[in-house]
Amino acid sequence: MVCRLSRGTSGRLPMKWAPTGAGAELTWAACLACATAPSGREPPSQSSPSWPCQFNHHQPLRFNASAPSIHSLASSPHHCCILLFFTTTTTTFPAPLPSLHALLALHCLAPWGMGAAAARSALSSAGRAANEAVSLVVFMLLDALEVLLCVVYKVSDYVLEGAWRPCYCSSRSSPASAATGKIVVSERGGSKVVSMVSATKLHLEDISDTLYARPSVLASAAAAASPSGASRRRPAGVTVHSTIVQMLRGKIGVGDGKHRPYPSPRWSDCHCANCNPADTGRLFVHVEAPTTRREEVVEDVLFIHGFISSSGFWTETVLPHVSAGARARRRLFAVDLLGFGRSPKPADSLYTLREHVEMIERSVIERYGVRSFHIVAHSLGSILALALAVKYPAAVKSLTLVAPPYFPVPRGEEVGTQYVLRTVAPRRVWPPIAFGASVACWYEHLSRTVSIVLCKHHRLWELAFRVFTLYRVRTYLMDGFFCHTHIASWHTLHNIICGSAGKIDKCLEVVRDQLTCDVTVYHGRDDELLPVHCSYAVKAKVPRAEVKVIDGKDHVTIVVGRQKDLARELEEIWDRKR
Repeated sequence: MVCRLSRGTSGRLPMKWAPTGAGAELTWAACLACATAPSGREPPSQSSPSWPCQFNHHQPLRFNASAPSIHSLASSPHHCCILLFFTTTTTTFPAPLPSLHALLALHCLAPWGMGAAAARSALSSAGRAANEAVSLVVFMLLDALEVLLCVVYKVSDYVLEGAWRPCYCSSRSSPASAATGKIVVSERGGSKVVSMVSATKLHLEDISDTLYARPSVLASAAAAASPSGASRRRPAGVTVHSTIVQMLRGKIGVGDGKHRPYPSPRWSDCHCANCNPADTGRLFVHVEAPTTRREEVVEDVLFIHGFISSSGFWTETVLPHVSAGARARRRLFAVDLLGFGRSPKPADSLYTLREHVEMIERSVIERYGVRSFHIVAHSLGSILALALAVKYPAAVKSLTLVAPPYFPVPRGEEVGTQYVLRTVAPRRVWPPIAFGASVACWYEHLSRTVSIVLCKHHRLWELAFRVFTLYRVRTYLMDGFFCHTHIASWHTLHNIICGSAGKIDKCLEVVRDQLTCDVTVYHGRDDELLPVHCSYAVKAKVPRAEVKVIDGKDHVTIVVGRQKDLARELEEIWDRKR
């Protein structure tokens, strides 16, 4: 039997349809939105009667056979329709049912709870309306400010660097051409490839269209209201955005005088030694190796940090708590990703998934002769971890993903990258973390301004923080947050997180079907940046994955603050394959 409980915190089954007897058992419950959006998913097992839900419905509903009532998540701030599935093999019903699997809409809430539920619903609706109204005004003003900043930075770049620099807000896509003989665009098996004169290759599927297809608030509203605009198709043929073409021409040194290479660092970047390492061909790698001979090392562990972070996220938290026994058999590697921390920050890079993975290979796997390794990755690093696992299926012994940014693209979405962009950055002023993500994702020049204020002068901010706290607080999180360039953060955000739509699905399918390694996923229940349903979506794609949701932890404190427990749990994961 299938029943549906409408909005509300609790409700009582009408006795006419209430199952009676000891055989009445709640098999599983699911939110309507989550039960219908994913296709091809089987109901959870009876041992786990809850279904991952984007509305934070993570606890199973409870059914009392003696006093038929349903208590549906009184603590949840969201209330939507809940599906209730009962086993009816030994259950009797006082009234005949239309069919064994009839869908019953139960709209009768207990009188004592109806007023409170209605008041909460009204307040919630008013809050959402106010948030949307304020957000519309704020982001319209930010759209206007973005246009002004575009002009300011065009002039500043020309004055300080002697050349007009392209940007994604003012340039447009155009049919690619091989007229210069330097960039050749072709299609191979459906994937679009940009082949440069140099030995490197840049695949267009690594470049997210969210870099240049970011409509303003008014344009988005007009497109949503227009039936013709909603169904508008992209022009046929292979096109390359003019900004990308100009960056590539400058990178490979086209000698027409119009496309000068980017100076590195640029005038808007920090010029300190930490931000500009002498070795520009490899990443900064923190290595902790045992004192025993190399032949006695069984395997290695690779730690990958998340967005606008650094290796200090791991070296200052988890690594000091790894036991001596685990260190005696393994080497521990923690990298600063390309464009972050003490790693190179090339101004002419597009920071694609391919570039990030190749730099990790060159800096760790090839340099240190890594043959068998575990991967521990946080946030954005989870995408790189999956790409490495797919590339080295026999070498990866376990995958530990902490707060992975996985947003399955629902059916009906023509452009998955745009869906991820809207999900990660919903252009809302509340909560504050959504506002920050929206500014970082939607506004190229505004985010560059923030980078100039914070990153270019990061030494001043770090000194001020130390003085303010009387040198009592360690600043490793600030070091990772400030030590990056705008070009690195902007392209990594769009090409890795937004551009991962569809790619993560393929990687997870390979992990599910071709790899045998353990997959463990950690997520903080209070994570407002990446909701916990991202990890449950990984579980739905890779059934053997073990999801551990930690109460009271968010996107950062899932590691920081519980590093001792996490180090112990990681050692248990590593020892499973010994």
